[in-house]
Amino acid sequence: MKSYLHYLKASGKMLLCIILSLISINSYAQDAPLRLGVAGVTHGHLGEVVRRIDRRDFQVVGVAEPNDSYRRHNGLVGKVDASLFYKDLGEMLDATKPEVVVAYGSIYDHESVVEACAPRHIHVMVEKPLATTPKAARHIQKLAKQYDIMVLTNYETTWYSTNQYAYQLIQEGKIGDLVRINIYDGHEGPKEIGCDNKFLEWLTDPVLNGGGALIDFGCYGANLATWLMHGERPKSVYCVTKQHKPDIYPKVDDDATIVVEYPATTVQIMASWCWPQGRKDMYVYGLKGSIFQKTPTLMETFINGKNEGPFEAPRLESPINDSFRFLKAAIRGEYKLPPYDLSSLENNLLTVEILDAARKSAASGKVVKLK
Repeated sequence: MKSYLHYLKASGKMLLCIILSLISINSYAQDAPLRLGVAGVTHGHLGEVVRRIDRRDFQVVGVAEPNDSYRRHNGLVGKVDASLFYKDLGEMLDATKPEVVVAYGSIYDHESVVEACAPRHIHVMVEKPLATTPKAARHIQKLAKQYDIMVLTNYETTWYSTNQYAYQLIQEGKIGDLVRINIYDGHEGPKEIGCDNKFLEWLTDPVLNGGGALIDFGCYGANLATWLMHGERPKSVYCVTKQHKPDIYPKVDDDATIVVEYPATTVQIMASWCWPQGRKDMYVYGLKGSIFQKTPTLMETFINGKNEGPFEAPRLESPINDSFRFLKAAIRGEYKLPPYDLSSLENNLLTVEILDAARKSAASGKVVKLK
């Protein structure tokens, strides 16, 4: 009897040790750098990876780029071991087994990146917007669901403390029911601000980018509007595009005004490659007040007849203050995306649909009604 009790006691200690070991291993895995693969190096936002690579919260385990010259000359050369650069995306995925792939090629290429990653159960984060067409976006959605992966879309404006605080004030009912949202996004033009040729090759192509300023900057407004409106479907979209600089951008628009009509709210999105200076700001008007999101950190409000600002919005806490901290937390299950989150697939499916309706409206000169 004593020996049996001794056996149970010893077994219990062993079981406890195994459990503690598993907890320790899991904790280490959670704390370990995110294994990151890079698909394409032609997007100017690749600098987001380059600037953060020494932070050590992610590890670039492989880079895929089909163009020999671009593969040899990009911001990751010298920061990532030369043996980790591959010509073929599938080969890179099989050899390096990343947890997630970040896409830095053309918007058109997003679909093929997900096609390669999904069957291998590798998550994906693309730069904005999600896709060039609703058909491609729906295919991405189908693959994500079939293989149970996350497909996230990264926007610079997601990480603005002012946008997040504006959302909070709206949620709290501080400005009442929304009646109008005016969103301004643009700059002097991609060539004018110094984007390199490998970026311009596809950014100014109507197929590879899906359009010009309408897509490049209109996506910010469509994404924010979908978020602020909690995923409500618009009734209609009307868009006017201009080509002020056909000698520089002969194939695409360089200025777009998009009017998105909801049952009770009008959203006006102004996207341009023709402004004398860059801006990404937003005005939100409710029945009881207004919010001016002025910069990533500064804003003004008019609530209950009282003007406040400009003041600094509350600082965002990790992981929602940085795209790569957010990515790691989302992939590792430490952060759950709220419905119609700015990075979420459901938000960006509707964003692509709004952009497609705007493109069709600009081509026809007519209002496009959404089903």
